[in-house]
Formats: sequence, C-alpha cells, structure tokens
Amino acid sequence: MPVESRPVRDASIHFRLLQQYLLLLKKYPILTKSVTSGILSALGNLLSQTLEARKKAKNGAPVDGIDTTAAAHYAIYGLLITGPVSHYFYQLMEVWLPTTDPYCIVKRLLLDRLIFAPGFLLIFYFVMNILEAKGWEDFEKKMRGSYMTALKMNWKVWTPFQFINVNFVPVQFRVLFANVIALFWYAYLASVRK
Repeated sequence: MPVESRPVRDASIHFRLLQQYLLLLKKYPILTKSVTSGILSALGNLLSQTLEARKKAKNGAPVDGIDTTAAAHYAIYGLLITGPVSHYFYQLMEVWLPTTDPYCIVKRLLLDRLIFAPGFLLIFYFVMNILEAKGWEDFEKKMRGSYMTALKMNWKVWTPFQFINVNFVPVQFRVLFANVIALFWYAYLASVRK
C-alpha cells in the first residue's frame, strides 16, 4: 500500500504546534523551556484554585474568585526559576553522569532526589515568599509547617516520574516532561503552602 505524504499546511493543528515547539526548542532552548515552565506553572496554580473552589462549593462555603496574582507568581517562578534551573541541571547531569557510567541510572536518580529536589523546593518556598511580599517570619513559619511534608510528598510522587525522566527521556524534553507532571504538583504545593 503506497504511503501518501501531505504538505505541512494540511497537517493537524497538534502536529503543527509540535513542529513549532520543536523548532523553538532548537533555536531558543532556554527561553522556550522557561516560557513553557511559566505557562504550565500558572496553569497548575489555576487548577489548584479551581479544585479548592469546587471543594468549598460542595461543602457550602463561600467561594472566592480566581486569584490572578497567585497565578502570576507561579508564572514568574516558572519563567525565571523552573525553566532555566531545570535546563542547566539536566544538561550538567549529562556531563556529570554520562550513560557510560555503569551506575548512572541509580546515581542520576539519587542526585535528583537527594540534592536537587530538597534545594529546589527550598528555592520555591523562598521565591514565593518574596513574590508574595511576606517577611522572614512567615517564611520560617511555612518552612517549619509544611516544608518536610511537601518534601516527603515530593519524594513519593516524583521519584517514579524522575526515574523515567532522568534516564529515558531525551535531555531536550526533560524540562517539558517535568513541567507536565509539575502541572499537578504545583496544584498540590499551592494548597499545602496555605
């Protein structure tokens, strides 16, 4: 059976978006990953707010409107922190722990889970505290109150995904893969930090 080729203009919108994303990823890797991180981080926060509103409505409590400032904070965090930091971390991981290393699968996971995850979560708490214009006392209170809970949940939720990500996802797609998972993770973090 002959295979028929179609011009790109006739391709589905999903295919064209994927092509455009891949082109931008090749030309502007850090900017593309940063913008993607910002968008998905904001969407995670909006998802959290929507879930909270539904829960309140179900219990008969008054429902607040969408807090666009909170979503903007998550977008800023994704744009300025998540995208660039994750990009460089995954790039360095390839250099520090190449696939030729006999234990790279385990070492990569341990590096991510024991070094990167606690530090990245700490940065998240600190930057969000600054973006929310809150003082040092509030930061300390949130660190004492929810940091370890969030870190333990991070280890539970993220470990299988990061095992796949750092060992089997091509390096150029690792930030995107993590951002898709983070869409739901940020929804969790937004609710646990309250």
